[in-house]
Amino acid sequence: MSAQGIPCRDVGQLRDTLRAMTEIRALPPETRSRLVLSVVHVAEAALRRGGEVVLGYRPPGTAGAPGSGPARLTAWFAPPAVPPHPEELDLPLPAERLGDSAVVWRLPKGSGAPDEDELKAALARIDELTAEQRRLKHELAETNSGVLALYVQLEEQEEEVRRAHGKVLRELEDALRPPPVRVPGLDMGIHYAPADSDAPTGGDLYDWFTLADGTLHITVVDALGHGVKSTRSALNVTHAVRTLALEGHALHSIIARTDEILLPFDRELMATVLLVRIDPATGETEIANGSHPPGLLVRADGTGEFLEIRGRGIGFPMPGSDGTLRTRMDPDDLLILYTDGLTESRRDPSEGELRLLAAARRHRRRPMAEIPGALAADMHTVILHSDDTLALAVRRAPAAEEP
Repeated sequence: MSAQGIPCRDVGQLRDTLRAMTEIRALPPETRSRLVLSVVHVAEAALRRGGEVVLGYRPPGTAGAPGSGPARLTAWFAPPAVPPHPEELDLPLPAERLGDSAVVWRLPKGSGAPDEDELKAALARIDELTAEQRRLKHELAETNSGVLALYVQLEEQEEEVRRAHGKVLRELEDALRPPPVRVPGLDMGIHYAPADSDAPTGGDLYDWFTLADGTLHITVVDALGHGVKSTRSALNVTHAVRTLALEGHALHSIIARTDEILLPFDRELMATVLLVRIDPATGETEIANGSHPPGLLVRADGTGEFLEIRGRGIGFPMPGSDGTLRTRMDPDDLLILYTDGLTESRRDPSEGELRLLAAARRHRRRPMAEIPGALAADMHTVILHSDDTLALAVRRAPAAEEP
C-alpha cells in the first residue's frame, strides 16, 4: 500500500480501512487493536459531523526512501474539520499532531509473517491462567468443605450443650417442686411447661401440703421474669408461705406477711400469689388472692364460676388479700388453679377465661392425671404470647369413694 490517501466518510469505513492496513503491515495484534481504537477516537467526532478523514500510510524510510525511519500512519482532516490535540486524549497508542490538519502515528516494525509467536504466547498464558483458576477453585472447594464441616460440628456441639443444659435445669426444676401429696377424698394433677424448652425453669411454681388438722393447703406463685432468677424468687415465696401456714397464721394475712419478710432482702421481687385451703372431709374451701388469676370451680353438673377475690401481690403497692372467699366443693366438683400463661396466650384474658371454662367442661370427666395437660393443649392451639404455664387441678372424690 502506498502513501496515497484513502478517504473515509464514516466510522465503519474508517475501521475497515485501518484493519486492512494493519493486516498488510503484519503488526502485532495488540498494536493493531490499539491503533484502530486510537484513530477512531481521534476522528470519530469529525466523521459524525459529516467531515472526511483521509488515511495515509508511509513505509519505513525518510522522505519516502525505504530503509530508514519508522512506518507512519497519518490521518488528514478535510477542512473545516480540525483534529484534536492527541496529548489531550487518553489514546491506547500515542500520536502527534502534524500542523493544523493531520495526526500521525509512528508504527513499530511488523514481523512480516503470521503472528505464530504471539499466538503461542497468548495460548500459553491462557493455559497458565486456566490451570491457576482450576487450582484456586479446588482450594476454595476444600476450604468451603472444611468450613461447612466445622459449622456442622459446632452446631452439633451447641445442640449437645443445650440438651445438657436443659436436662440439668429440668432436674433442678423437678427437685424444687414438691412431691405428690396424698389426701383422702381429693384427687390432684399438675401440668407445667416453660416458655422456652431450652431453659425449663421459670417463675411459675406451686406448693401443696397438709396442715395439722388434715386441711390441704395449695400455693400457686407467678414471679416476674423467666429463668433461674424468677425460679429463686418463686421458691422464696413458697417457702415463706409454707412457714407461715404451718405456724398457724390466718390465710388472709399470709400474703402481706410474706411481703414483709421477703422485700427487705429482694427489692425487685414481684409475684402474684393464690392460696387455697380445702377441707377434704367437708369440701369447705377458703381462698386468698394477691393479683393472681382467679381459680375456676366446675360443678359436677357442668356449671362453672371463677372464684374472684381482690388483693395485691408481693412487691405490689399495699400487698395482701382483701379478706378471703369461702365456698364448698361438692363431690365430683373440679377446681382449676393456674398461672396467666394458660389464659393469656392470645393476649386477651377475658376471652382466655371463657375458653378455659369451655375446656374444663369438656375434660372434667377425664382421669385427673390427664386433665391439666388436656386443658393446656386446648388453650395453646394458637400462641400469640409465649409464657410459662402452670395448671393444677383438684377434684373432690364422688360420695361413694369418700372414706
